[in-house]
Amino acid sequence: MIAHPVSAALLALSLLMSSSVASAADKVSQVPVHFAKGQSATTLKGSFKGYDTVEYLLTAKAGQRLSVKVSGSSNANLNVFPPADYVLPDPQQLALPLEGDDTRGARLPADGVYRIQMYQPRASARRGAVVKYSLKIEVR
Repeated sequence: MIAHPVSAALLALSLLMSSSVASAADKVSQVPVHFAKGQSATTLKGSFKGYDTVEYLLTAKAGQRLSVKVSGSSNANLNVFPPADYVLPDPQQLALPLEGDDTRGARLPADGVYRIQMYQPRASARRGAVVKYSLKIEVR
């Protein structure tokens, strides 16, 4: 009878460790965004595979307008997250309301580092699809 609880605990521990190893394999690349002198826009090209993501880190000020445009794979999606210390007005909202073809842009609510996360939908990520994209970022 004593062996069963120990076996169950070991099984639970091994399952927990194997699931964390699987998620640890998902690569998150962070890339700082810099504009050429005198410029307010840049275009970045990249690719990722499966559940991997690319995060572009952009320093901006409150009141500036951020616009983004994604081209390339139809599986290229993005989220724009505000600076870590900024709390969005809606507690259910995690990211700013920007789409991959949003040329109007959104007014930024705070000074700090914004995180533009590139990812793909779960169905194509599960298949290990490779996503090639071009991302235009403009801050005015």
